[in-house]
Amino acid sequence: MAEAPAGPASGAALADLIRRIGFVQIDSINTVARAHQMILWSRRQSYQPAALERLLERDRLMWEHWTHDASILPVEMFAHWTHRFARNRARLVERWTGWQRDGFHEKFDEVLQRVADHGPVTAAEVGEGEARGSGGWWDWHPSKAALEYLWHVGELSITRREGFRKVYDLTERVIPADHRAARPERAESVDVLCAAALDRLGFATSGEIAAYWAEVSPTEAKDWVAAQLKSGALIEVKVEGADGASRLHVMRPEVFETDPTEVTGRLRILSPFDPALRDRKRAERLFGFHYRIEVFVPEPQRKFGYYVFPVMEGARLVGRIDAKAFRDEDCLRVRAFWPETGVRMGAGRIARLENELARLARFAGVSRLDFTAGWLRETVL
Repeated sequence: MAEAPAGPASGAALADLIRRIGFVQIDSINTVARAHQMILWSRRQSYQPAALERLLERDRLMWEHWTHDASILPVEMFAHWTHRFARNRARLVERWTGWQRDGFHEKFDEVLQRVADHGPVTAAEVGEGEARGSGGWWDWHPSKAALEYLWHVGELSITRREGFRKVYDLTERVIPADHRAARPERAESVDVLCAAALDRLGFATSGEIAAYWAEVSPTEAKDWVAAQLKSGALIEVKVEGADGASRLHVMRPEVFETDPTEVTGRLRILSPFDPALRDRKRAERLFGFHYRIEVFVPEPQRKFGYYVFPVMEGARLVGRIDAKAFRDEDCLRVRAFWPETGVRMGAGRIARLENELARLARFAGVSRLDFTAGWLRETVL
C-alpha cells in the first residue's frame, strides 16, 4: 500500500494487483465512488472502472462472493469456497425453516429453472407480483430470497452488475470449468487460505489470519500456525504497536531477506473499506489510527461525518476527510479535514492534499473543488 500508485491498471496487470491485495470489498455507498473502485484507484493513478468490468464480465479472471462482506476475488479462489457453499446450504435452510412452511423452499428449483431456461436475471425480474415479508430476508419477496440462497450455496453466480444491481446466472456459465471442477480437501483449503492471508498481511496473529478471508475458523488458523511453527516454516516475532506495547505475531523468516518496498511520499485518499484498514483493531494497534464508520450514527452524535475517508501519506495515516461529489453541481465538496495528532498542515502538505482531491474529483466525474469555510480543522484528539 505504501508503494507509488503507478503502473498499468487494466488486463493482466490489474488482475495481478487484485491477487496481491487478496480481494476488493464492495459497498453500496457512493458519496464519491464505490468502495471497490476507490480501492483500486488509490493504488493505480490510471485505473478506470471499465477495466474491472472486463476482468469480471468478459475475461472471468475475477468473481464476486462473500468474505467478511461482499467482495471481488480472484477466480482461482472459487474452489476453496466450495466448503463455504456446503456450510451455507445446511445453515441457511436450518436458520430459515419458515421457507419450507411458506413455500420458499419450492422457489429454489423454480428460480433455478427459470435462469437455466431464460438466462440471467435480477431480483426485480423474478419477483414481480410477489408479496414481501417483514424484516431481514423476510423483507424480500420469495424469489429474491431464493436467488440469494442459490448464490450463497454456489448454484448461481453474479455474472455482472447493472448499476449496483446484481445480475445472476448459472454458475456453470460464469465460472470457468477448470475452477468449478476442482474439489480441494478442507485441509488443503485451510493451508492455501492461511498462507495467502499471512503473505498479504506480512505478519499476523492466528486470529488475524482467520479473519482475513472469513473462511477459516479461529481453531483451524491456530492449528495451522502451530504446525507451521513446528516445521520451521514460520517464526514468532514481537511487533511493537503505536502505543509502544509489543505483541507476539508470526511471519515467514524469508521476509527479513526481502528488499523493502520503496515508500512513496505521496498523499492518498482511501476508501473506508480499504484492505489496509479492514481490520480496524489491527490498524489502530499498528498505526494508532482509530476509525469507525458513522453511517448509522445519528447526525448530531457523529464525531466526524456520515462517510469520512482516511488519508495516507507514505506509510502513515495522517488524517481523515469528509468529501462528497455533487454531480448536479459539477463539484467535489470538501466539508472538513482533520489531521492526526502530530501532523502539521503546512503549505506543502495542504498543496499535496488539494492535488489528490483534484484527482479524486476527476475520478468522480466532476470538474471542480468546493471547500466549505473552515474545512481545515484542528488535530484529532
